Amino acid sequence: MKTVTGAAPGRRVAQRRGQKTYDALIATGFALLAEREFEAITIAELAREAGYSVGAFYARFRSKDEFFDAMIAHHLQQRDRIRRRIFAMTSEDELIAELVRDLVAYYWKRRRFWRAALIRSIHDPGFWAPIRAHGHEYADALIARIERRARRPLVEAEQTNIRFAFQVLLGTINNSIINRPGPVFLGQADFVEHLTRAFRLILDFDRLMQPETSAAS
Repeated sequence: MKTVTGAAPGRRVAQRRGQKTYDALIATGFALLAEREFEAITIAELAREAGYSVGAFYARFRSKDEFFDAMIAHHLQQRDRIRRRIFAMTSEDELIAELVRDLVAYYWKRRRFWRAALIRSIHDPGFWAPIRAHGHEYADALIARIERRARRPLVEAEQTNIRFAFQVLLGTINNSIINRPGPVFLGQADFVEHLTRAFRLILDFDRLMQPETSAAS
């Protein structure tokens, strides 16, 4: 909810209060998901833990699914800010390791939230569209970063390798959250180490980061 220019003082106060309630409900949703699965959390519990009534919840969300949609929107905004910060502040030598560390740490911390998102996507394929687009933006940012360092456009095969590296990275994280296949598990230091090495190998990072390298055949 945004403050409308020229709105009466009472209206601006109401909007600020409304946003405060909205933000508190979202924050409480993430806090409760740190303890148990989304399907076990009731709307009444969510409202109570946030300090509001069930009526306050339904004034902002028509259903629990709509509330989860709002959590996803919050997640994507947060991830976008983090991605921009990593690319702005991390050197090329540390970039891949930092990307993998950040993604693994984030999804490990919010694994119940992400498990709920993965389950929802099975029943509602359209739900995944903004998440998929966000993943493509990560790949786009890395392609642009490598092109600046290499001082040339990447050819199609090189770009495909980068996008596939992200597919492997995110797919491995998702599979670990849902199925825990092992032998290395999300939350273990070795998980980050192995994923970082695999990511670098798939996109041929060391070669690409050399200026004026020849294009892939």
